[in-house]
Amino acid sequence: MDITTYIQNMGRAARQASSSMATATSDTKNAALTRIGEQLDAHRDKLLTANQRDLDAAHKQSLDGALLDRLELTQDRINGMLEGLNQVIALADPIGQMTDMGVRPSGIQLSKLRVPLGVIGIIYESRPNVTIDAGSLCLKSGNACILRGGSESLQSNRAIADSIESALASTGLPNTAIQIVNTSDRAAVGKLITLTDCVDVIVPRGGKGLIERISAEARVPVIKHLDGNCHLYIDDDADITMALALATNAKTHRLGVCNAMESLVIAEGIATQVLPQLKAIMDSHNVALRGCAKTRHIIAGIDAATEADWSTEYLGPILSIKVVDGLDSAIDHINRYGSQHTDAIVTHNTERAQRFVVEVDSSSVMVNASTRFADGFEYGLGAEIGISTDKIHARGPVGLEGLTSQKWVVHGDGQIRQ
Repeated sequence: MDITTYIQNMGRAARQASSSMATATSDTKNAALTRIGEQLDAHRDKLLTANQRDLDAAHKQSLDGALLDRLELTQDRINGMLEGLNQVIALADPIGQMTDMGVRPSGIQLSKLRVPLGVIGIIYESRPNVTIDAGSLCLKSGNACILRGGSESLQSNRAIADSIESALASTGLPNTAIQIVNTSDRAAVGKLITLTDCVDVIVPRGGKGLIERISAEARVPVIKHLDGNCHLYIDDDADITMALALATNAKTHRLGVCNAMESLVIAEGIATQVLPQLKAIMDSHNVALRGCAKTRHIIAGIDAATEADWSTEYLGPILSIKVVDGLDSAIDHINRYGSQHTDAIVTHNTERAQRFVVEVDSSSVMVNASTRFADGFEYGLGAEIGISTDKIHARGPVGLEGLTSQKWVVHGDGQIRQ
């Protein structure tokens, strides 16, 4: 079967399944999610074996460390997938919720009904756990989905697909409610993102190149983020111990993730106290520093930061550092070079914290917390479909509600417009 026919068939099957999903009860959807978790738990060895085949192939292709980290499945990461499923199960089902009820002078009664988007196509790289995160959120929100993981995770995703298909079949939901594209042919992506008669929205998750391509070529609406150039600003009214702990966690907890800190901004008044200590910590984690002229005056021997460094998402052991004269300059720097993903301030000054929250134009803004918390799981969404840096239709971690829409419902008793 040629790739065009293959994707068209998947799209038609998903469209048909979406009708059943839109009317599925919360109990049925939760039962399916529970069964998926049971299948994954029972087939851990199968998942890890398939993932090892992907890892072996990735090493032969000399993929970089960030991609290898995203690709790897471990027992702990499988546990995380299962916990994510349990959180999604525990979440209130948004479908069918009625809001904004009222009566107009004409006598008509208005309300809004929350409904699924329909069919969601999700295109992602490396991370096999996205298959479960995305599939579970689409299922709970009453959508059908078509998942296209990267070629480097094909074996892992095939193993996960087996568990999903078995679980759906056992609970009476259509087994085409969650479909995984079973080919590494890149042409599949081009077909999926132009399938306007079957797919309602595309969600790309991956590197900047992938998302730029999807945004440029898609004919289906896209929920996207381009990159995660996240900042931590240390104000001169910050607790130094706290600031160092937050900077360390934000940068080193996991290097290859979109909510890792890529650039540290620090007030000049506190820089001489903080930066030498920070360098020692980053040295212990093998993180290379690149700094502005003021930074290099305080900590000698590091490379100069270029203009490109300020806007780079490294996804690796590099951190750029900018010394500024205060809050105004920090906000200007972040809004100029940031990616509107996640930015944080460390300060005890309530007024400055509030200004930072209001004036930094990002999907998540944090006060005295690590940027690593910008995550659907940590926000209580159960999991996330992605982190959107768009301003419509959803912004920040996209969970259940971000995969729904609303329709107006009007009730009358014979009113006609005069």
